[in-house]
Amino acid sequence: MKKAVIFDMDGVICHTNPFHSMAFREFFAKRKMFPTEVEFQAHMYGKSNSYIMSHFFGRKIAGEELLELENEKEGLFREIYKDKIDPIAGFQDFFHQLKVNEFLTGVATSAPFANLQLIAGTLSLMERMESILASEDVTKHKPDPEVYLKSAFNLQVEPDLCVVFEDSFSGVTAAKNAGMKVVGVLSSHSKSELPVCDLYIDDFREMDTDRIFSLIG
Repeated sequence: MKKAVIFDMDGVICHTNPFHSMAFREFFAKRKMFPTEVEFQAHMYGKSNSYIMSHFFGRKIAGEELLELENEKEGLFREIYKDKIDPIAGFQDFFHQLKVNEFLTGVATSAPFANLQLIAGTLSLMERMESILASEDVTKHKPDPEVYLKSAFNLQVEPDLCVVFEDSFSGVTAAKNAGMKVVGVLSSHSKSELPVCDLYIDDFREMDTDRIFSLIG
C-alpha cells in the first residue's frame, strides 16, 4: 500500500521566514507602513498573501490589485533569498531516505509557484517529487484542507496514509482537516503556538523513515 510524505515549504524545507520578513518590511516601508515582528508572527507567517495584504491594508485586497502587490512583494523576496537557499538541517538526508524506502513525496505551499520553482528547483526536488502544488493550484488557502486533499489525489494515496510536515497554525490545521498525520516543525513557532501535532521536531536530523512508519503503521 502506497504511503506519502508531504512538505509545506516556507519554514519546513527552508527557514525562509526571516527573508519574507525582510521583503515585507521593504514592501510596507515604501508605503510608510511599519508592522512589528509581533504583528508578523500573528498575521504573516504561514498565511496566504491575500490574508496578509488584506489584514495590513485594513481592507479586502483581491483580483488584479492582489496579483500586482503579490508580484512586487514576492519579487523582493526572491531577490533577497536567491543566493541564500539552504535547507533546514537534515532535510536532504531525510528526503533521500524517503525515496530509498519508496515513499511518494509532495510539496504543498501557500507560496506562489515562482518561489517554489526557485527553492525546490535549486534543491533539485522538482524532478524527485510526485506532487507539486503552489498557491495558484488552489481556490481555498490553508487552513482549508484543499491543498492537502489535492496532494493526496495527485499521489493517489489515502489521506490517512499521508504524513505532513508543517510549521504554522494554519498549515497544521489544514493537514489535520484533511485527515492526515502531522509533524510540527518548530522553526517559527513553539509547540504551544501550534494545534496539537502527532510529533514535533526542531529539524530533520531527528527524523527517519521508522518514525514515519510508526505514525501511519
